[in-house]
Amino acid sequence: MYDYRYEPKRLIFMIDNKSFYASCECIRLGLNPMTTALCVISRQPNTNGGLILASSPLAKKKYGLKNVMRVRQLPKEAETPDLYRVDPHMNLYINKALEIKQIFLKYCAEEDLHTYSIDESMLDMTRSWRLFGNDPYEVARKIQKEIHDKLGLYTTCGIGENPLLAKLAMDISAKHRTSMIDFWHYIEVPDTVWKIKNLEEVWGINKNTANHLNKLGIYNMYELAHANPDQLHREFGVIGDQLFAMSWGVDRSIISQKPRVNDKSYSNSQVLERDYKNQREIEVILREVGEQVAARIRKRHLQTSLISLHVGYALSCRSRRGFTKNEKVAPTNNNKKLTNELIGIFRKNWRGEPVRRISVGYHKLSPENLQQLDFFTSPQHQINAFKIDHLIDQIRKDHGFTSVVKASSLLPGATAIKRSNLVGGHTGGNAYE
Repeated sequence: MYDYRYEPKRLIFMIDNKSFYASCECIRLGLNPMTTALCVISRQPNTNGGLILASSPLAKKKYGLKNVMRVRQLPKEAETPDLYRVDPHMNLYINKALEIKQIFLKYCAEEDLHTYSIDESMLDMTRSWRLFGNDPYEVARKIQKEIHDKLGLYTTCGIGENPLLAKLAMDISAKHRTSMIDFWHYIEVPDTVWKIKNLEEVWGINKNTANHLNKLGIYNMYELAHANPDQLHREFGVIGDQLFAMSWGVDRSIISQKPRVNDKSYSNSQVLERDYKNQREIEVILREVGEQVAARIRKRHLQTSLISLHVGYALSCRSRRGFTKNEKVAPTNNNKKLTNELIGIFRKNWRGEPVRRISVGYHKLSPENLQQLDFFTSPQHQINAFKIDHLIDQIRKDHGFTSVVKASSLLPGATAIKRSNLVGGHTGGNAYE
């Protein structure tokens, strides 16, 4: 169906750090990531008793652990005497990821590097691989060895003629090979991609999409590749075209041709530890989250002219699931103005339902070098407010978030102090950067 002579032929390395969080913890403790049974557990109150974020390969094999499972599903400690249970250290993982990125940049130009996630990256080695060896396998091994020798981490590398083939080679095959390297070519698609029996193993196909395909009589990649592309388009729209191309191993994206982001935005969300029913408590959280996002845009010298608020209700609330509202504002990054707007939106739309999730976003960002003054407040007062916000940001940067907090953050229900060292809801970071 596709003529591979006309498809782009690149040399893409997709590199994954094996059990990244668990491996970083093993290194921190002076242990070997491959021979240690260890799991990383987030014990935050909103994790419903604790969540396993990552497990080492031995913990998975010996005790059947999986990433993102509940602590209550763990075998008892008496049954797992050699299993290390450790808290997450998010800043450690971020710093390790940055060190790995510096190693990658020795092998390819920055424009040819795409950081897919904290533990996975794509390198377009088309123009540079010959500088480092006579064979792509040899170069992949050299990168693996350098990461292991310098950081102690193990990596898996999928190589492909496009990003899709590299990703599938890594996910489906390389992880199971002793070398932890495999190379998939267009010409081998019938022997590689079409042999995938479980659709959900394929990058980009989730359970809902797989179920939808099943209803069309498509249960594996071979059947997807031989389905009617017109029918896929009718069922899925442009995603149907993409699914069909994937089944033939086709991906025309070029890593150096970065997508243009028209409207970058910043947001934070919080799943609350319990159902919040008291208006005062909810508004304290709104203010804290609103100020958290404001601090992040001020750090980048930006201001917003569009704010969004999502309030999710507790499962016990059967009448409504929550609401999402956007509102335009005069460009600002002032804490008081932004939180007043958020609380105003909340009061207009809340009808007393129990709240379990709050998300705040600031969009349509512009440089803060121009300040929009309003007629109802003296110019000097507005300039002072700008200076005070930035001064508090600087104090917190130098001495930590809890060096200056509002009295309301000491009230029952407030979470800012507790969450000030979290990243992604887990310990070991700074959520205000």
